[in-house]
Amino acid sequence: MEGDAVLIIGNLMNIEKEIGLYPQAIQQGLGFLTKQNLTNLTVGEYKIKADLIFAKIASYDTQPVEQRRPERHDKYIDIQCIVEGEERIDSAPLKAAGEIDENKMEERDVLYYKDMQVEDSLVLKKGMFAIYFPWDLHRPNCNAGKQSVHVKKAVVKIAMSEL
Repeated sequence: MEGDAVLIIGNLMNIEKEIGLYPQAIQQGLGFLTKQNLTNLTVGEYKIKADLIFAKIASYDTQPVEQRRPERHDKYIDIQCIVEGEERIDSAPLKAAGEIDENKMEERDVLYYKDMQVEDSLVLKKGMFAIYFPWDLHRPNCNAGKQSVHVKKAVVKIAMSEL
């Protein structure tokens, strides 16, 4: 139901057992994550199905949660998968969104918020993934502990029109 979080969490080590449960487009995105040697992929964008399904490989240091803004997307689902390191991602249903901080929907399909009223925290480690839908707010790239950690992450973007 729109407005309630439908966050899906998993681990690539178990994907063979559950991949058939997902819609075809999500299967394609997860297939990319399992068939590629993610450790060897360089930072950049990788097309899976033109602009409808693609992956972005990023490398960065996590930051304190106070320095990260909640965000959401309209056009794409995110499959966020940790390749190296670990990070905390906070999430909440869209109805918990605070005041809009920055609107980048036209350029980058992202709307940033100043805060969210209710947050659940999740620590993703190597091989773990989380799937965020347009009605899921998420605050990625946060420190899982007290210290910053270097992370390599794959984010597969799936157009909602593919579902």
